[in-house]
Amino acid sequence: MMNHAARPAPPPGLLALERRVAADLEALTLPPKPWVPRLERNGEAVLDVAVVGAGMNGIAAAGTLIFKGIGNVLLLDENPPGLEGPWVTWARMDTLRSPKTLAGPCFGIPSLTFRAWYTASRGEAAWEALYKIPNAVWQDYLSWLQRVLALPVRHRTKVTRIVPEEGVLRLLFADGASLLARRVVLATGRAGSGGLALPEVVDRSLWPDLAAHANAPIDFERLRGKRVAVIGGGASAWDNAATALERGAKEATLYVRRTHLPQINKGRGSAGPGYQLGWGDLDDASRWLLVTYMYDNQSPPPHETVHRALRLPGFGIQLGAPTLATRREGDEVVLTLGGAEPREVRADFLIAGTGFRVDLDHVPELAGLAPHIARWGDCYVPPDHLRRPEMEAFPYLGRAFELTPKGEAAPEEIGRIHLLSYGAHASHGGIASDIPGVAAASERLANGIAAHFFREDQEAVRAELAAFDEPELETTPFFIPRG
Repeated sequence: MMNHAARPAPPPGLLALERRVAADLEALTLPPKPWVPRLERNGEAVLDVAVVGAGMNGIAAAGTLIFKGIGNVLLLDENPPGLEGPWVTWARMDTLRSPKTLAGPCFGIPSLTFRAWYTASRGEAAWEALYKIPNAVWQDYLSWLQRVLALPVRHRTKVTRIVPEEGVLRLLFADGASLLARRVVLATGRAGSGGLALPEVVDRSLWPDLAAHANAPIDFERLRGKRVAVIGGGASAWDNAATALERGAKEATLYVRRTHLPQINKGRGSAGPGYQLGWGDLDDASRWLLVTYMYDNQSPPPHETVHRALRLPGFGIQLGAPTLATRREGDEVVLTLGGAEPREVRADFLIAGTGFRVDLDHVPELAGLAPHIARWGDCYVPPDHLRRPEMEAFPYLGRAFELTPKGEAAPEEIGRIHLLSYGAHASHGGIASDIPGVAAASERLANGIAAHFFREDQEAVRAELAAFDEPELETTPFFIPRG
């Protein structure tokens, strides 16, 4: 369950908001009475749903399931309270990239929005003065949602493997314990569908003293007074360069393959209800047209991120300078650059701002199952001009984000695992990885899981219906007594 360690008393405005939340939930009869029959296997209780990851998507998934009457839910997170997700660990931007006005994981309830929480905590004037949401403030809001909704969370619990077991799933933990669940939601973030992308040109022997990935822990104090080379031109590359300089690095230079930066963020153009609600129901050819269009039109770094870096002495950027190779030479990193001016450059440390990969063969929880999980490349053959090997590796998901079994040898339990992360992008668009779509994603997930349970439990559900026995006409002249 949640960690209820001592915390400072909430401000009066927040206490008032929490009373309003309780009143709103009561008015909406939320959560409803659980309706899914409890299940046991050999005397061991089976959860309805285990949600792996208690960050933004995990909170949204668990809360929406509970609000659908699926009450036997447990959130599992390997981190301590307050460190779920990337917001105060490896996400190194100053603020979220989304506008402050997005509702976020509020379950359609105004008192649970970020705005309601922020104004209750800091006042209306602070809200009006806020431009975008600082990362740590967003983390505080998510922690508040966990607390005010009394979500069942087990922290410091690392899921190492998911194993099929007679129609249900066993989750194995790093400490040797385990539990059973009928369904599992993997809400494990950007890296949860395959880990960090690291091109072959980056020499692995540079780790750990001369290199790090932009989306991994970095001791920036060690870089004070150093020359830092950053491969990549995306937002995280810019964020890491800026962070290094702000922490005292002598210089930080981005080496970017492209000759110019992308100009339009197509992700913002596809963040409305139409894409969020409709993408997943298109035919395969139409979805593939969309996903390849988004893939080909990469997003630029936000203008705030660019200005942050440009303000800092020591910042540099080299466009049209692809990195062809890297190597260790003494205490330095040597980068071999191509482009119009092939050359070698030297640095004291290398940061690979090369993003994430989607490759289920590298998801530890799915080890052993991955060969039996269908990818887009298994299910759809696009025209030659639309072949994109990276996107063909994405899992081919069902309507509720469930994995699809591949081949006759595939365990049917694979379809009981739901992937609520960036790995869902080809099947459902960006709703499972970005703040604008989190509500739509959790609704689609919960509605789908509820439908699965209703079908699977028809016998028990019908028996409960048969046992329902409340005479409606008892106080009227038309009542017919029994017997």
